[in-house]
Amino acid sequence: MRVLLVSHLFPPRHSAGTEVYTAELGVQLAARGHAVTVFTTDKDVARENLSVRRYEHRGLPVVEVTNNLFHKDFEATWSHSGIARRFSEAVTELRPDVIHFQHLMYLGIDCLGVAREAARAVLFTLHDFWLECPRMGQLVHADGGVCHEVDHARCGTCLPTFAWRQSDLARRTGRVLARVKRATGLDLASFARSLARGGAQATPTGWTAPDEEEARRFTARVRTRDAELRESIPAHVDRFLAPSRFLRDRLVRWGLPAERVHYVPTGIDRAAFAPRPRTASERVRVTFLGTLVPLKGAHVLVEAWAKLTPDERARGELIVHGPGEHAPDYVDGLRARAGEVGARMPGALGRDDVPEALARTDVVVVPSLWFENRPLVQLEALCAGVPLIVSDLGGMAELVSEGRDGWRFPAGDVDALAERLRAVLSDPSLLTELAPAADELPSWEEFTADVLAHYDALLEEHG
Repeated sequence: MRVLLVSHLFPPRHSAGTEVYTAELGVQLAARGHAVTVFTTDKDVARENLSVRRYEHRGLPVVEVTNNLFHKDFEATWSHSGIARRFSEAVTELRPDVIHFQHLMYLGIDCLGVAREAARAVLFTLHDFWLECPRMGQLVHADGGVCHEVDHARCGTCLPTFAWRQSDLARRTGRVLARVKRATGLDLASFARSLARGGAQATPTGWTAPDEEEARRFTARVRTRDAELRESIPAHVDRFLAPSRFLRDRLVRWGLPAERVHYVPTGIDRAAFAPRPRTASERVRVTFLGTLVPLKGAHVLVEAWAKLTPDERARGELIVHGPGEHAPDYVDGLRARAGEVGARMPGALGRDDVPEALARTDVVVVPSLWFENRPLVQLEALCAGVPLIVSDLGGMAELVSEGRDGWRFPAGDVDALAERLRAVLSDPSLLTELAPAADELPSWEEFTADVLAHYDALLEEHG
């Protein structure tokens, strides 16, 4: 069959969980003889807005549209006619039997209508909470508080601080850079990015409530967005796949039809992450693996490490791995604090380096401050037999059975995390007594077979 996978971002420039999931699913489908193409977006101020670039990743053809967030109004964050036109052009060319959406951020709901008219089956994998939260699906307010329930009036006080579009200066700069690149081939995008430090996920320090009129305007926009998504998405999507039960239940409560939302847990490369002999160490090795942005909570771990006495820290080693380009100011502060407490920050790991890193660690800490769906690092640690200490939120908590796989702690509670670290540093046998289990984690082959079963059922149903 012809399959079009649709993701907001895609490798090699982007390698977070959704992007890795999409790429691996595409490779697995292609290995079974299906014709797979990926449609995605990327922000690159050196390229003309809405221009199309084609490339190949791991044998998968990729159609990438430049979306530089040159939005005139907030509505463009969920309904973008320009992106929809490019999507329609790709669909007309490729004539897919199945269109499988992974995300709609940077794409918009208009693409769903195009898909409904063109494909025999339309699916949507739910990777986060973007449907109910317009701030990148994070369910975190600008003041740093987790939104356990969505209150549109509270959204109105949050979104005025959200960098949902490029500034007028950035628009003008982008146009100049695009003209320079067309005329000379010189790409100055990296220079431009270096001038734009921080970003949408920067630390929410110094937040102050907007004036009441601005808050009311954004409240009205959020209500409009919510109504349009509730109407459009169930109408155009045949079936939804949810990698975690927590996410499934939450988005059914939001408004998705329960009978069409199926729990399909993410696959794992069992061969690459099979348990291997742990390298010897006299100290307990504590590791963070993830993107270095505030919501991932690396600073919570570093501050918990700071709570330990020098003698306690001497019994262990804290290593923080992750790319630092997403929130440079945050990373600068994190690096300085890590240096003060003796933690190491050796930088990002390539995908192929993760199994070896897990073989060199004794416990992985996932201290995220938001409702993670099904963190890839947890799946990989479980598969590799590495114990976990995780925040007690969402899909993170769902994956950890206390006393078998590791422990949970209250999200953001530095003291509680420090106490757990103190316990394992004082008695490392607590770690060896655990038996992290990957029994319930499907392989990528098993996962792909499940996804194909959904494709086949819909194609048969629609004739």
